[in-house]
Amino acid sequence: MNITKRSLATLIFAIIIITVIIVFVFGIKTLDIYKQILGQIWNYIGLILTIYSFFIAVVIFLESKNPSKTIAWFLILFIIPVVGFILYIFLGQNVRKKQKFQKKYEDFQPISDNVNLQKEIMKDLNIFQGYKSNVRNRLINLLLKNSDSPFTINNKIEVLTNGEMTFKSIIEELKKAAHHIHLEYFIIRDDNISNEIKDILIKKAQSGVEVRLIYDSVGCWRLSRNYVKDLKNGGVQVHQFLPVFIPVLSREVNYRNHRKIIVIDGKVGFLGGLNIGDEYLGYDPKLGFWRDTHLKVEGEGVYSLQNIFLMDWKFVSKQQISCATYYPKLKYYGEELIQITSSGPDSDWKSIMQAYFTMISNAEQRVWITTPYLVPGESINTALMAAALSGVDVRIIIPDKPDHLLVFWASRGNVEDLLKAGVKIYTYIEGFIHSKVLLVDGVAATVGSANLDIRSLEINFEVNSFIYNEDVIKTLEKDFVKDLEGSKEIKLEEYLKRSIFDKFKESIGVLFSPLV
Repeated sequence: MNITKRSLATLIFAIIIITVIIVFVFGIKTLDIYKQILGQIWNYIGLILTIYSFFIAVVIFLESKNPSKTIAWFLILFIIPVVGFILYIFLGQNVRKKQKFQKKYEDFQPISDNVNLQKEIMKDLNIFQGYKSNVRNRLINLLLKNSDSPFTINNKIEVLTNGEMTFKSIIEELKKAAHHIHLEYFIIRDDNISNEIKDILIKKAQSGVEVRLIYDSVGCWRLSRNYVKDLKNGGVQVHQFLPVFIPVLSREVNYRNHRKIIVIDGKVGFLGGLNIGDEYLGYDPKLGFWRDTHLKVEGEGVYSLQNIFLMDWKFVSKQQISCATYYPKLKYYGEELIQITSSGPDSDWKSIMQAYFTMISNAEQRVWITTPYLVPGESINTALMAAALSGVDVRIIIPDKPDHLLVFWASRGNVEDLLKAGVKIYTYIEGFIHSKVLLVDGVAATVGSANLDIRSLEINFEVNSFIYNEDVIKTLEKDFVKDLEGSKEIKLEEYLKRSIFDKFKESIGVLFSPLV
């Protein structure tokens, strides 16, 4: 079964052209005969697609390890087989994904890789004896093994709260760049802040600074060609991540690069929840104030961001870049322990999901989470409920308004069971909250691009920082408490009284959540 998006689009276009020619040459009456012929063809196509749908269902049954996803696809394929077939072609799980991405790792040897040595060090956990909670030891060890993510200590970490602080810091650092600027983003708009950054990148490129940009094809499907053309003409090296023919109906929509990374001269890095656009400064009239969290990292942790970017650059450009100039000798920045971890369909393990699970299941006092989407999957859901039932203070802040309707209602569909287990859930009412933050016991935290949903944890390419410095964690906790003040708590007794229509929308969201 080798049906491509381009061939399908070509077939549809050909049918339209043939129809126009027939009407023009033979007249309207001939169109009736033509419609009858097309009707017969459609019947045969429907039969063929139904048969294909049956075989697809068998393949899914034999190869899928996710029961909820299997059942969801079965329902779609057997209730509406023709539509189900088309959905599977464009959105279905690609069982050859490892083959698709395995070349990302071939011959790539990051200069700063010292993971094997650190694995030996972690055998003697006495070096972390002073820690208040075992969650740190478990988390550090896990990330070393499931994603080869080294821990670094010579770092200075700054929490950037919201768009104004984030873009001000990014622009200041971009202007200081002397050797290279590396950027990797899911969404870039063509608006005021995006053009300000574009102008800086062009100016830097023309002054001799190496500037490289990776943007996601689907996330940036509305980005104007002129924006990209200006960058290329200005000397910026630009590549799309997994370019697709029909961005809104593509199989590759399952494998999007959701990362937000900036690396400047190998010394300063940025990561977190903010893309590049005016809406992240609160200028979207529908969503209003945009609440988000980003990080500025100075020091050895930037090496990890550099590794992730250069590996992605090799994948999109076929260029191998790994010389020492991209990993400069660093001055002393401080003693803030951090691990920066990537995950995606090219990973052997679902590293960020496993890290979330470890943090939640090892919590002794509290688990505080901020996420725009609450569709965590069975394992994380169970960990949250078990933590709450065992007496851990579990609190989750989610948006009060949607930016994506299906995921919004899928999130609402997960609320009831969590509330019954004792999880406290709040909706942010002062705008739209987009932060991706998980805090445990005041001793471990994570900030990054990964949402608490199936797409982020199982399908997309993501990057998160795992932080063990108590001062940085206290700053994140203060932000969380302030967000609580701008939120309203969902009470179980009130939630149970919601309308039948809301329950129906939640059921639709939950049904389709394994597929999105």
